[in-house]
Amino acid sequence: MDLERALRISAAGMAAQSTRLRVVAENLANRDSTGDSPGAEPFRRKTVTFGARLDRALAAETVEVRRIGTAPGDFPEVYDAGHPAADSRGYVKRPNVDSLVEMMDMREAQRSYSANLSVLEVTRGMLTRTIEALR
Repeated sequence: MDLERALRISAAGMAAQSTRLRVVAENLANRDSTGDSPGAEPFRRKTVTFGARLDRALAAETVEVRRIGTAPGDFPEVYDAGHPAADSRGYVKRPNVDSLVEMMDMREAQRSYSANLSVLEVTRGMLTRTIEALR
């Protein structure tokens, strides 16, 4: 039934965006996590990569989380000679997490999740009306 397919596709989208929100929360929670010894790397921002997956049972493509990776790039350095992770020059490597970028990712994930939830609710309403019509 096409309505069941719509429910499952929406559920896959919601699951993917839930993972994305979890990764954003982890990034934000660790935006101040530095190394604990000189030269140690701080927390590296995590990224989510989505991909299409053919669901043969549904005969439709759904979204899935392909990979949770890390963002490349250098770590910003700040001068803090008293920090345990300060190098010989007194600089500490900071995580490559930008709160503004994380907030934008969070809003985008929230909107996508909400859109999939709306599809799910509309589909459920259509199924309910169909069942009531058949009584």
